Amino acid sequence: MDLEGRVVLASASPRRHDLLRSVGVDFEVRPADIDESVAPGEDPIAYVRRLSREKAVAVARPGELVIAADTTVEVDGTILGKPADAADARRMLSLLSARTHRVHTGVTVRRDSSLETIAVSTAVTFVTLDAATIDWYVGTGEPMDKAGSYAMQGAGGALVERIDGSVSNVIGLPIAETLNLLRRA
Repeated sequence: MDLEGRVVLASASPRRHDLLRSVGVDFEVRPADIDESVAPGEDPIAYVRRLSREKAVAVARPGELVIAADTTVEVDGTILGKPADAADARRMLSLLSARTHRVHTGVTVRRDSSLETIAVSTAVTFVTLDAATIDWYVGTGEPMDKAGSYAMQGAGGALVERIDGSVSNVIGLPIAETLNLLRRA
């Protein structure tokens, strides 16, 4: 995709890097360092929208086109962030077993004073996970830096029965919707 001016991605996520490169977006990486705590009473969609905006604002310089995103997993209104340790990953995976949860990504595109934010949600249904499967998956190390303790594009794909919505959203960046934001910017 041919974009005017310097494009900055406010994320160190290799998954977001791969998704943008796959559609021909050339960008510089400039991760944002912000507090990612959930505000009291904040719902999951408001949370990812707020964080993506804060990331875009934190790294923006005049004349640059900034892309920022934040993804979270939500089940029954509860936000599942990245696991603190292996036990926390096991807890999250047990919670997701044989259930449908939602993956929400907030995406913000900013150029100078123009800022637009969207949120995309995808429903993901897991297969039934027994203790041995959870132990195997946690043992791969893959869950440790992933919201909800899984990576659909990796070995965690074996845990997913069905996806309703954007697959790239579950990976970390809803690419069709992000490209729409970039075209408008």
